[in-house]
Formats: sequence, structure tokens, C-alpha cells
Amino acid sequence: MPQEPVVHDGAGPLMFEQFYLDCLSHASYLIGDRTTGRAVVVDPRRDVNDCLAAAERHGLTVERVIETHVHADFLSGHLELAARTGAVISYGDAAEVDFAVDPLADGRHLCLGEVDLEILHTPGHTLESVCVVVREHADDLVPYGVLTGDTLFIGDVGRPDLLGARGRSAEEMARALYRSTRERLLTLPDETRVFPAHGAGSACGKNLSAALSSTIGEQRRTNYALAELSEEAFVEVVTAGQPAAPAYFPYTSARNREARAVLDEDAPVPALAPDDLRRVRTGGALVLDTRAPDLFAAAHLPGAVNVPLGGRFAELCGEVLPAGADLVLCADADTAREARNRLARIGYDRVLGALPADGAHDYEPLTSTPRVEAAALAERLAEEAGTFTVLDVRGPGEIRDTGTVPGALTIPLPELVARADELPRDRDIVVVCASGNRSSVAASVLRARGLDADDLRGGFAAWRGPVEHPADGGGVPA
Repeated sequence: MPQEPVVHDGAGPLMFEQFYLDCLSHASYLIGDRTTGRAVVVDPRRDVNDCLAAAERHGLTVERVIETHVHADFLSGHLELAARTGAVISYGDAAEVDFAVDPLADGRHLCLGEVDLEILHTPGHTLESVCVVVREHADDLVPYGVLTGDTLFIGDVGRPDLLGARGRSAEEMARALYRSTRERLLTLPDETRVFPAHGAGSACGKNLSAALSSTIGEQRRTNYALAELSEEAFVEVVTAGQPAAPAYFPYTSARNREARAVLDEDAPVPALAPDDLRRVRTGGALVLDTRAPDLFAAAHLPGAVNVPLGGRFAELCGEVLPAGADLVLCADADTAREARNRLARIGYDRVLGALPADGAHDYEPLTSTPRVEAAALAERLAEEAGTFTVLDVRGPGEIRDTGTVPGALTIPLPELVARADELPRDRDIVVVCASGNRSSVAASVLRARGLDADDLRGGFAAWRGPVEHPADGGGVPA
């Protein structure tokens, strides 16, 4: 069973609530003192209504927002919270941002009343990374917990090869991470609870657990990166095998440093008239169809990209849509606002409006695209191998675990747009993923770029034909 987010609201002064966003594998935190009503929020997501509602429910006033680092995988809500509450924004004192902050030096204590927060500078994932040690009383020998940001995850540590190095190599950052984990975090008592900023599914690490909390002692025993490793061995193991980072990470990281506009998550999404759609498409706007793959395949606007509204919607959009693009949503009337807000979580703010999915035929003539059944693909491979291309857009780990369709090219979805020129344009393409969701995304992207692409309904889970493993020589693009 999935672990429920942690809420601590006992008889003592500490109020602690964890908020977990499955679609981005992201955890944020509300920490308050019941004796004073003062509170801080750590690593907030951009749509802050839920967090503020919780603060009101607990009788707390948010006076500070603490960011453990400049995030790359989501656009944080520090500016939204500051605008709504007047809260001060704080980062570690090595952070470089374009708005006013109260910097947090290593060892600084923030007193909320009886509740005490201690700042630990823990570079490695980024240069400015900090962790926040939470004590219910300032003199407690065993802290209630430590918020580890992207320095320490459950089962992993933050990857050292992303965007916070500012000129340092992945090896240099990994060495800093080694010292941060050994000299700072592992000096805390084993009973100290560990609360990271991300869980399983995040691209900020490679081995994250689905658990939402742990303890220092448990991580000391079970986390591969906290084993008794030399510094050299640690560097080698944490830099190897990192997944492809989604293409939107640099854009979102840069926006997190900016004094940008704040999100009004309650604002309606404007409805576009047919003339409006023609005008904005002429100006380069992209149509993003948020319906399920079968509905999209049956009838959609030509050139539309299909990213179903569900699961890791924003992340998938960030993998295949250009950052800063003007977008038009093709969505059911009751989902356009949700889609807009989920896009805003990664900084994709240029949603010009929406058109109703059930009335799209009033805007332009629609087209349809077939989805290939597994039996038909197996038959075609037996009779026509070499006349078409099978493209597997799953990650390398998925393909290693299960194999792939014989002869398939493999390009992970986060790399597809950058590597689309590797695909042959003189033959049609059948796209495969795990379940048929990412393949619909990929096929629609390729069609929008002028390639002839369909996708396998049901994905590799529906495949009953022969399987080729990478060790057998499969999965290498021609």
C-alpha cells in the first residue's frame, strides 16, 4: 500500500505536515509552532491553495518560505506564498536569485517559539543545497526530523550532474555530496526522521524509494550511497547510470531564479473562438490535446500533440513541448483549469486558451490515426520486417528488465525531440512504450514533425511476440 503523507499534530508544540504530489514525485512541508502560531513552508509547489488551507486549519501564519535549493524539476511556489502571505523567502547563502531573500548561513537557527529549525549547508546536488533539522524543543538531543531536499532521498542521494554545479564537474559535485552526507547528515542520531523533497519516479535520482519518510539509521543500513564507501567509490557509484533528464529542466531552473509573475490558480482558462485558434496557430501556437489516447486517435486537430491529463502530465509535456511555447488546450470543459495549473507547476505559463474537446470539429476538419494492435504488429514483423521502423521510447532500465520488440530502435522519450533526426523519414514508424500512454505522446509529436507514426495500443504489456534483449544486440539505433 502507498505510504500516506506524514502529519504530526500532537500535544506538543510541533505541527508538521507533509504534502505529496504524485505526478511530480514532489514533497513539500508545513512546519509550525502551536504555542505561537508561526510557521514556515519548505519547498512548496507552485499552486499553494492546499498549503495555505492547511495553515489556516491549524491556526498558523506562514512567515517564511525555505527553499532547500534552486529546483529544476518543478517551478516552486515561493513567490506565490510571498505574495499571498508576506512571507520572507530564504535559500542557502550560496544561492543566486533575482529577488529579495533572507539568506541562510550554515548553522543558523530559526526559532518559531519552542520549535527550532537548524540549517545545514549540504552542497553536492547543487552548490546552495541546505537541509533543515527540525526540533520540537531547541534543546532536544534527538531531532524530530531533517528535511533533506535533494541531498538525501529514501534509498538514494541527489544526482550530482544536473544544473546547480555552475561550472563544477559531476565528479566535483559528487565529492561535495560525499562530505555532506558523511560529515553532516550521518552525524545526526539514528532516530532522526528523514523527509526528502522527492520520491520514486523523480529524475533527480536513480534509485528513489516510494516511501515518503525514513530515519537516518534506516538509511545508514539500506541506502547504497550511504554504505561504507571510500570517496572514490562513492563518486563512481553515484555518477553512473543516471537517467536522462527531461528537456525542460534548464528552463524551469532558470525560471526559479527569476522574479517572475505569480500564478492565479483559480483564474478561468479563456475559451477560444475558431478565428482565435486560426490566428494563434498562424503565430506558432501549439495545440495540446489532453484526452486519453484512444479518444485522441479517433478524432483530433491535425498537428495536435497528445499528452493525456493524468499521471505525469506536466513532466511529459516538458519532455516533448518546447519551453516557452504558446499553447492551446484541447480539453474537456472541467479539466482545462487543471491542465493549465499542472503546466504551471513546471513553468509552462503561456496557455492562451482552450477549446472544447467535444466541439473541436467546429474549429477545423479533424483527422484520425490508427493504433496498432499487438497481433497485427507481430504479423507485420513476420511478413514485412525491414520495411518499417519500430521505435521503443521507454527508458533503458525498462528495456533491460523486459526486453523489447525485435529490431526496435530505442530512444527514451526525454531524448526524442532532440534525436528525431535519427529516425528514417522514408518508412512508417510504430511507437512502443510500456502501456500505450507515452507512445501516443511520441507518435503525435513525430506526426507534428511530418513523420508517419502510429503507436502500439496497450504498449509492450500487450506484446506477445518474440522479445529481444539489449545483450542480444537489440535496441541500438541504426
